[in-house]
This record gives sequence, structure tokens and C-alpha cells, in this order.
Amino acid sequence: MRAPSAERPVDADHGAETAPRLSRALLPGFPTAPVRIVHLGLGAFHRAHQAWYTQLADPEHEWGIAAFTGRSPQAATELSAQDCLYTVVERSAAGDTATVVGSIVEARDGADLPRLLDLLALESTAIVTLTVTESGYRLDTDGRPDASDPAVEQDVAILSAACRAEEALAEARPTTALGRLVLGLEARRRSGAGPIAIVPCDNIADGGALVRGAVLALAERVDPATAAWIAEQVSFVSASVDRITPRPTPADEVAAAALTGCSDAVPVVTEPFTDWVLSGDFPAGRPAWERAGVRFVDDLEPFEQRKLRLLNGAHSLLAYAGPLRGHATVAEAVGDSACRAWVEEYWDETERHLPEDLDLAAYRRALLERFDNARIEHRLQQIALEGVTKLRVRIVSTLLGELAAGRPGTGSLRVVAAWVRAVQTDDRPGDAAADAITEALRLPGTERTTALVRLIDPRLLDPSRGGGPALVAEVERLGADLVRIRPRP
Repeated sequence: MRAPSAERPVDADHGAETAPRLSRALLPGFPTAPVRIVHLGLGAFHRAHQAWYTQLADPEHEWGIAAFTGRSPQAATELSAQDCLYTVVERSAAGDTATVVGSIVEARDGADLPRLLDLLALESTAIVTLTVTESGYRLDTDGRPDASDPAVEQDVAILSAACRAEEALAEARPTTALGRLVLGLEARRRSGAGPIAIVPCDNIADGGALVRGAVLALAERVDPATAAWIAEQVSFVSASVDRITPRPTPADEVAAAALTGCSDAVPVVTEPFTDWVLSGDFPAGRPAWERAGVRFVDDLEPFEQRKLRLLNGAHSLLAYAGPLRGHATVAEAVGDSACRAWVEEYWDETERHLPEDLDLAAYRRALLERFDNARIEHRLQQIALEGVTKLRVRIVSTLLGELAAGRPGTGSLRVVAAWVRAVQTDDRPGDAAADAITEALRLPGTERTTALVRLIDPRLLDPSRGGGPALVAEVERLGADLVRIRPRP
């Protein structure tokens, strides 16, 4: 199923320069739908996934999205310049196809909190979706807002003053994603707009329950009345999301123009495969996403664990081990027989800790086909960021399960070892744990390795769980082996 798009042929070498810029005036098949969904974390994945699904499911143009950026307003500025239209290029081994997407009708700087509050105060706004990355929630290991994070504590003070005051909330300026969400929910409470659904779409297990607990914990520190209203009126929906979406390049603009006949400064390139599974209630309504292939299930956990552990876990393995073999992309790394064998070993371990009725053999074959798609330039450096948070949710469960069964968990432990080795040559700027990593790297020898393993999960150092000094020694051995194994000529 394809959304309408411009069909004017252009010169592939100069199409992006000579084609008319995307706009709703140029493409009258994209009327501006009313805003019913607010999104936090405007980026390429949201545009290739939730916004793409919403367009396919909403031919009547009833569900517009107002999307707010995270750290930088650039995406909002660029999208707004072309009426929020953009191109999704699906890139397979056989070639490219393109879809123009218009479900986003407002693109806003994340700091535009007055507009966020206005939208969440409207009864017509039914859903808030989020893609802020795992670390963007700023949670501690217990899933609560991290009290050691200065930004979290600053937001607690800002929200406490705002929520307990009678005057307008518009002057409050929280900076974290959850802080802004709580402020918006307080605006909805005051307006009497009724219930709403929150749908986190990041790679976190049981995201609805996790974010519900985090939001309530933050709200309880701010104002009991706000927390009580959220507990009663706000539904938190869990989601399993899957679509590989690498960072776009300037060449993608040329490809998009050649396919659609329209110039697009912010196209998204993605793989043909896509998946979205949801579990939870939408008390204020939702698009008919099932029209576009979205599945609604009572028990999401098997699907999200399959994806988090097999796809995302293998990505982390390749992201840290691949560069040691001289590779820069997923396709390069998985095409290396050594890396491929490490992925299969890790999958064998992980499969033992997943339900049997998920057709895991077929899922693994499909993953290898996706990884082998060299036309999707999924760079390992992009995947490698935020390693502490990612390994905690992708790798630790399998590793602890292997240790509990009396097995060494070598495939899983190799991922940890590769990360430990990687951060000793690159401090991974952008990692939320960068300061703690830096402190650990100042320690000598085994103390350094122990501190880095502790950052991922202290349970790995518990001898009663099969961890402790022996596990640290194995991390060092596997890391040394990774360095000794050199790329093929």
C-alpha cells in the first residue's frame, strides 16, 4: 500500500536541485489533518515508523501529528519549510521505492512548551507518542527518574513550583522528556480535557509500565494531585517497534527527488521491513492502525523480548566487535565470518530464554537477510552510542539466565567485553553515562574492568549469581581475544 506521491520524472544527477520543493500546495492530495496525536522526539525513526503507519491507516486525514524535537530544533525548521511533507525511501537489494508522507502537520522545537501545553489541554488530543531513546528517559536502575541527574532534579524544582501554583503553567521550562510530559499532563488536568494514552516507542521492555512508573514517581515528587489524576486518567501503552532507519545522507536527497519528482531536504531512508505491536488501552480513541498492519495483543512481552534480544542485542554485538575487525556498517560486519559466528552464538544463547512459539528460526533468517542488505548503510558508530543503557536492556537478561543455568554465557559476555574494549579507546561521547565511564577508565587494570561491568549491571558482580571476579576475568580474556583477531586481508 502506497500513499499518493508526485510522479514527475527528473534527472537523477540533478533532481534535488531542479525539482520543485515539497509542499501541500504542490501536492493537493495531502490536506492538513487536525492534530490528534502529539509526538515527543521528532527524528528519522518516528518519521519512518509511527508517522508512516498513521498515514497508511488514515486515508480520511483525521489524525494529524504535532511532532516536537528533542535536543535540536533543526528537524522542525527543515520540515516546516516544506509544510511538514517528506519522503520515505524504502531501500532493498532490488532497488528503491518512495512514499511522500503528510501525517505530521506541525513540527515544533521541543522547547516550545506553550504550544505543547495548548495541545495537551485539548480534548481532541488523544495520544502522546515518544521516541526519546532509552537513555532519554533519564531513569535509574530501578526505573525511577534518576535523582543523581542534575537535569531531573532541576525539573523537579521547576515542576513543583508550576504545578502547585494557581497561575498559568506556560512560564515553566522543564528540559527533560518526562518533565515536559508531566507539565503537559498537568495542563490537561487543569483544562478538564479527559483521559489520554501515552505510547513510548523506544527499545525498552514493557515500556508502557516502565514509563507509567517513572511518570508517577516524578509527579508524586511534584504534586500529589497531579499524580492522582495521572494514575486515574492516563493510559500507558506498551509497544514493540522495528524498522532499521540509518541516518540520512546528502545523496538521499537526490534519490528522493529522482523517485518523486519533488525536492526534499529531509528524506528518510529505511528498509522495507517494518513491524509495530501494541498492547494497552486508548481511552480517547486512535487511528485504525491495524489497516496498515499494526498488531494489537494482550501480551506484548514475547514480541518485544524477541526483538530487543535478537535484533537489538546482535546490533550491539556488531557495533562494538565490528570496528575491531575494521568494519563500519552492519552489512560489512555481518558479512565477516567471525562476526557472523559470534552473532549466531549469541542468538543460540538468547533463544534458550525466549518462548518457543515465536518461530525464532524464521525470525533469525529474516534478521540475517536484513543485516546483509548493504544498500542500507546502518553505521555501527550510530548503534554504539548509549552503550550502558542499551546493554542493560538488550544483553543482561540473557547473560544472567545463562549464568543461573550454570553455563558461561560466552556469546552474551562477548558483547560486554567488546563494549569494555571499545570504551577504552573511545569514550563514546553522547553516552548518558559518559562521566561514569571516564571515572572508571582512570582505574588500573582489573579495577577498571570491574567498574565498567558494574555500570552495566551490578548483578554481574554477584558471585551468588555466577558473576564476580571470574566473570570479570572472562571479560578481559574475551576482550583481549577480540583485539588479537585481525580483519581478513
